[in-house]
Amino acid sequence: MAPSAPASAPVQKLSDNDVQAIDELRTTYDRLRKELSRVIVGQQDTIERLAICLFARGHALLMGVPGLAKTLLVSKVAETMSLKFSRIQFTPDLMPMDITGTDILQETDTGKREFQFVAGPVFANIVLADEINRAPPKTQAAMLEAMQEHKVTVVGKMFKLDAPFLVLATQNPVEQEGTYPLPEAQLDRFMFLIEVDYPNEQEEIQIARTTTGDELPQLVHLMTGEDVIRHQHLVRRVPVPDHIYSYAAKLVRKTRPNGSTAPAWLKPLVAWGAGPRAVQNLILASKARAALHGSYMVRLEDLQEVASPVLTHRIITTFTAQSEGIDARKIVRRLIEETATDEA
Repeated sequence: MAPSAPASAPVQKLSDNDVQAIDELRTTYDRLRKELSRVIVGQQDTIERLAICLFARGHALLMGVPGLAKTLLVSKVAETMSLKFSRIQFTPDLMPMDITGTDILQETDTGKREFQFVAGPVFANIVLADEINRAPPKTQAAMLEAMQEHKVTVVGKMFKLDAPFLVLATQNPVEQEGTYPLPEAQLDRFMFLIEVDYPNEQEEIQIARTTTGDELPQLVHLMTGEDVIRHQHLVRRVPVPDHIYSYAAKLVRKTRPNGSTAPAWLKPLVAWGAGPRAVQNLILASKARAALHGSYMVRLEDLQEVASPVLTHRIITTFTAQSEGIDARKIVRRLIEETATDEA
């Protein structure tokens, strides 16, 4: 006799205080989008995905051609949240100490000379790593250590980074000379790949009107760093039904061409699929999206909305796929549709 399947665990409900906190977060998020729209035209999906990464404690890789206001958007998000913002322009000669900081010999008040640590630009709440693929691998590794460990090690001493800590790295997809593309293992450290596209015609006209005046408007501060940390803890408590965990695992496992659940059409197109960190990020991002939209429980639509930015940069396509014009985004879209049908 076959063993019976384990009973589904009951979904834990939120406390009244958490329900009230989610309502507050939803209201604050609506105000944030409205405030940013005074400076940033369009890009609503990008704003939502940045907010999801922030409240889920993830990092994001922004992909887009120059001139799409990526730097401006990130700096204005930091401004509305009263967070310390730092921008690092990655170049081929950038060294790890240029990011982390280093010990410098300085003279004290007593006349003695001693080494004192001077913090680098990574010591901020929101760090924009501009054109991260221009720096050599050693410098990229120093940045990625800070992202993963939330600390840096300089001359054998460890320094903890202040919370909240969010890294937003940009890559230019049209300029590849003199670049060092991030390896797949390092790409996996980013929760989201956020692809920033061109604005439509009306948005482009509005951009010209907004940005060619005397000065940009000052944005209202909507929350502090302590508020962000409180909301990050709240997001972790958002309940997730068992079928959402199951959907996330099935979706990720289907991306692996050597797995038994991978569809036949995918195997010649994918060289390498997503790992377990993708399942974790799917759940965390779904929790954050549910909370931002005022939901007291993760829904299937939350997971489906975050699946593409979570999975796209974790799927490595084959030459066959590239020759047929099939990219990872198309593969993920088809997997989402098929897996949704399976669950129905």
